[in-house]
Amino acid sequence: MAFEPPRRLVRALGETAPQGDDWLAGLAAAARRAVERHGLAVERVQVPGGRGSLVVLVRTADGTPAVLKLAPPRARPESERAALAHWKGLGAVRLLEGPGPAPEEGVLLLERLRPDVSVRSLAEAKALLEAAGTLRRLWVEPPDGHRFESVAGRTGRQAEAMRAGAADLPEAAPLVDAALAAREDLLASPPEQRLLHGTFRQSKVLAGDRMPWLAVGPDPVVGEHAFDLARLVRDRVEDLIAQPSGASTTRRRVKRLAESLDVDQDRLRGWTLFRAVESGVRAHRVGRGRDAELLLEFAGWL
Repeated sequence: MAFEPPRRLVRALGETAPQGDDWLAGLAAAARRAVERHGLAVERVQVPGGRGSLVVLVRTADGTPAVLKLAPPRARPESERAALAHWKGLGAVRLLEGPGPAPEEGVLLLERLRPDVSVRSLAEAKALLEAAGTLRRLWVEPPDGHRFESVAGRTGRQAEAMRAGAADLPEAAPLVDAALAAREDLLASPPEQRLLHGTFRQSKVLAGDRMPWLAVGPDPVVGEHAFDLARLVRDRVEDLIAQPSGASTTRRRVKRLAESLDVDQDRLRGWTLFRAVESGVRAHRVGRGRDAELLLEFAGWL
């Protein structure tokens, strides 16, 4: 089978590696090696797929439906593997790697969920409720001796990029300053240190068989609950922006999510501001002007 990467993946990789990508060039060969290694029968490449990995629908030697995921090193697939192994299928997709040779770096064999049915397909209120319930199950103590990135470390890199990107976006300077100040305040006294999904949103929660909803695609990080919840606040941002009451709806969403998961509202608001501004500046930097406009308008409501 030809393992043709979906156009969405090619475009996304082009944003982060505009001069070319060695991983993408060797992707088809890596997929063939992984299929042979695990004795898999290939059904098809998932399209449109994600922005950070190739997802192939397969069956194992005993006919069990599964997913073969291949991701480049910069997507931190080994960190994802470690988090999924620690969660052991509680609230998240389950690893199917059994005894045998050490897994190939950047290649994960996962249980098959329903890739076309996410929490985002539900009505908004129900979607937020189900997503929040899934997220709660993931917030556990990190394993002893873990090597997961910290919220302080990840946002420190992002803060540097924000400062640099703001030079080309002077109208966003007040928001950038506010976001950076919020980060400093929040890091001064974090209330807990838990293993977090890291990039949680409605589209990252898929329908399953053993549980109704399971999270996929973590970029795990260790830090406080509010950081993880912040990305969920801005889900369906295009719909929020289109509403005359978008600003008040956003504030109610912050309150509702904070109360449902026992998170401090001010800390949730602060991390939501930081993450929205960081995403908006990054979108502007890679040429996604419309996304940048939506995110920065949303951030202004906070």
